[in-house]
Amino acid sequence: MDGVLPLWKNKGMTSHDCVFKVRKLLRTKKVGHTGTLDPEVEGVLPICVGEATKVVPYLTDTTKTYRATVTLGFSTDTEDQTGAVTERQHVESVIEEDVIEDVLQRFHGEVTQQVPLYSAVKVRGKKLYEYARANEPVERPFRQILIHNIRFFATTYDKVEKTQSIEFEVTCSKGTYVRTLCVDIGKQLGYPSHMSHLVRTATGHLSEEDTITLEQIADLQDDGEVVPLLPINKVLVHLDELKVDEPTMQKVMNGQKLPLPNPIPTTAYFTITFEDKIVAIYQIHDNKQEIKPARVFRVKESR
Repeated sequence: MDGVLPLWKNKGMTSHDCVFKVRKLLRTKKVGHTGTLDPEVEGVLPICVGEATKVVPYLTDTTKTYRATVTLGFSTDTEDQTGAVTERQHVESVIEEDVIEDVLQRFHGEVTQQVPLYSAVKVRGKKLYEYARANEPVERPFRQILIHNIRFFATTYDKVEKTQSIEFEVTCSKGTYVRTLCVDIGKQLGYPSHMSHLVRTATGHLSEEDTITLEQIADLQDDGEVVPLLPINKVLVHLDELKVDEPTMQKVMNGQKLPLPNPIPTTAYFTITFEDKIVAIYQIHDNKQEIKPARVFRVKESR
């Protein structure tokens, strides 16, 4: 059993929980996820099975699309709805949509983000959330991220709580903290804020329409039906492709280096295909004159 399971993760589960359940349902140990989703977040979580576990590093680098809600009026220590309130400021009047749209577009392109305190990023060999729980001061690092697209959906105003919520969609690079983005959007609008809701609607080229739930997997097995797994090439379309003939394919299967092709691939990693099936992932050699294997797949499972 080899391929990618486009799982829809439910709220209340960790990514590790999903891997554990998939292992039990599919009765196989070779299972891995392609990037964590917080327990309070639902959405697309590709799970690699069998030979497909070899492509996990190349799937974590794909863009992610989220449907998020930022609530203006108070901030929390975790930057989301699960944390303790750290600051309040009433939103006395509704912020107009054109103002919101203008602020959102300021985040389009390359953005500098400060890593949130409640995160697993390590500083001096210790995770940031460990500093937070121990109430120890620490300098949080900054990162460059890329916002490919961001668009406004809707806004609602709570007259009783005097808060305003803004729903938007964002497509972003690996390493983007959407809760930090929400806090930064609030700062641009002049209010303390936090991320009150988040759903991952797409990972790379896989969207919500492609997914299956754990419950649906269990139902399929109860009915004696096959659980649909996506072939590896379906989830690696973001990488350049180099087609080879059979003699070259044999060299690839033996892990040999190959001459630098023309045209030169533009992605850091690229797929080697034979008869439209992926047989390996290669990268440019340090000498810039050859290409070398990063991952080679068993022919039986990849054909």
